[in-house]
Amino acid sequence: MWNAATETDIAHVAAAIGDPSRTRVLLALADGGVLPASALAAEAGVSMSTISGHLTRLREAKLLTVEHDGRHRFYRLASTDVARALEELARIARPLPVRSLREGVRAQALLRARLCYDHLAGRLGVALLAALVDDGVVAHAGGGYRITQAGLGKLEAFGVDVEEFSRRRPAIRYCVDWGENRHHLAGALGAAMADRLFALEWLRRGRARRVVHVTDTGRAGLHETFGVPLDWDSPPAQAAQPGG
Repeated sequence: MWNAATETDIAHVAAAIGDPSRTRVLLALADGGVLPASALAAEAGVSMSTISGHLTRLREAKLLTVEHDGRHRFYRLASTDVARALEELARIARPLPVRSLREGVRAQALLRARLCYDHLAGRLGVALLAALVDDGVVAHAGGGYRITQAGLGKLEAFGVDVEEFSRRRPAIRYCVDWGENRHHLAGALGAAMADRLFALEWLRRGRARRVVHVTDTGRAGLHETFGVPLDWDSPPAQAAQPGG
């Protein structure tokens, strides 16, 4: 990202995000995946000639990066910070109108359980973090969270390599979930937990981008291992956040 010695040019980034087609491109990549220009054109609903200009604009704004595989180019979000910015913008943006049953089903699925870059969000992500706090795996600390000593042992027993996930990024960060207005778990631990849940086949990816589904085994396992309520997909009551 930029290394700024003065005020940052928010308007430049906001203008790059502000076009509806470019926003759809960014959201299509918000699960941390990579896609070719053809797939992004389909997501944005524009032609290949048009998507080229949009992708250039997003790269110039440092919102996308490109990876080369022979003659092919694949695009991804430039960093987790871009995904976090999209999540924050979603909190203050008005909802898009639902124009079809398909859009309504997808909207509800995103609210229920989705990927926010490389970690879980939606009701599932919020329920998981709350359960980790209640179970003593993580604790409130200075307006945020920390892993407890007991939590280190439990995470290792669960198959999460605590030392490995904390080498290259903060162990715990959190996002304020735009659908629930509560915290979900981000940072290295959030990514490691999501990876482990997929590996155990407690989660599976949905047909719609970013959507994830909890398997029956996963629902039982999350409850038995961390105390995630069996009815986590019901709208939770509001709860105070640390520092709030």
